[in-house]
Amino acid sequence: MTQLAFVFPGQGSQSVGMMNDWGDYQPLVKKTLEQASDALGENLERIVREGPADLLNRTEITQPAMLAAGIAAWRVWRTAKQPNAVALAGHSLGEYTALVAAGAMDFGDALLLVAERGRLMQQAVAEGEGAMAAIIGLDDDRVAEACAAVGQGVVAPVNYNSPGQVVIAGDRSAVEQAMEQAKAMGAKRALLLPVSVPSHCSLMKPAADALYERLKAMDIYMPKVPVIHNQNAAPSTGADEIRERLRDQLFQPVRWVECVQALKEQGADTLVELGPGKVLTGLTRRIDKTLAALPVHNAASLEAARQQLSGE
Repeated sequence: MTQLAFVFPGQGSQSVGMMNDWGDYQPLVKKTLEQASDALGENLERIVREGPADLLNRTEITQPAMLAAGIAAWRVWRTAKQPNAVALAGHSLGEYTALVAAGAMDFGDALLLVAERGRLMQQAVAEGEGAMAAIIGLDDDRVAEACAAVGQGVVAPVNYNSPGQVVIAGDRSAVEQAMEQAKAMGAKRALLLPVSVPSHCSLMKPAADALYERLKAMDIYMPKVPVIHNQNAAPSTGADEIRERLRDQLFQPVRWVECVQALKEQGADTLVELGPGKVLTGLTRRIDKTLAALPVHNAASLEAARQQLSGE
């Protein structure tokens, strides 16, 4: 019998109109986005549906928008009476979506939390002063060496996305120097990413400390299904540990390769990506070819996943 894990995408998978193609399930999607709008006091449903893109791409808007989109897809999955998961995980911001889906957080509370997370991240590093870049075709250790070779400023590996794909982050000038160093060491490509905040590096420590104060005041429960954390690629043993993992996640690397391996160790043989895009589906296929990977981001992909899982 197929054993599923649900994975939820993070910032970078958003696009205007990303939740417009859910067919008969559109009213449920609309209701979820309206709930998010009410919680935030911001017309998130209209921003997701119509844009403009520069507003959707603002960190404090993107984060609740992606959380709401992921929960909408999860609710559709459940309404469509598709199989439940043995474990969950989310990439960066997507970890919050996984925790909501697993019953560890209230949806409204999580929306306010991630909106604040976005604001704190933007305040920690002024726009234009930080950067992130994808390094393609270089071993993890060599990427770390390229960062260490930079004499001044902060730069470090922050997303271990798949073998041969590592994201670095830090001060813009240091990131640019590390990119050149990586290319000199044999990287196939080094690409600056279109983001305004250098996530998961030490520059985010002040934001993480402030976020932790919010987390300590928030109700958090043990998940009904194991949630694999980015920071240590393992599930938590209690609510206080969840708070600590979410704090540490903000200024420490996302260990996504290990997270996918941990989902497999939990018994999953198929990863279903619930939410906009199919970035995590592609990463799964590069991480472990024995795992099936199914993206579910609209009515057509939901039907395709249903047919594959039922053997039709």
